[in-house]
Amino acid sequence: MTARCWRLVAGGAELRVRAQPGASKDVIERQGEDAAGQAFLKVRVRAAPEKGRANAAIEQVIAKALGLPKSAVSVEKGETQRIKTVRISADPSIAAALETLTGGPQ
Repeated sequence: MTARCWRLVAGGAELRVRAQPGASKDVIERQGEDAAGQAFLKVRVRAAPEKGRANAAIEQVIAKALGLPKSAVSVEKGETQRIKTVRISADPSIAAALETLTGGPQ
């Protein structure tokens, strides 16, 4: 059983993301695990990893996939790292959308 790459927190959820900037298209690929068994959601974006462009693109892609305004999604940790924690401001019903986004119940 694969661990979840997201968790509900007060005021929304946190999503662990593995970023791939400089890709050929903006896309959420799949859930995966790192060597330590930590789950992440792989997100590819066209933007370069400079001046926050890739982070902004990641926020936009996730917001669009969840049907939320971009202002509801923000990179909280790992701004300059490949692995990031993304904060999603929403009510607890966001759990169903996150299950769908990450491939269903884990």
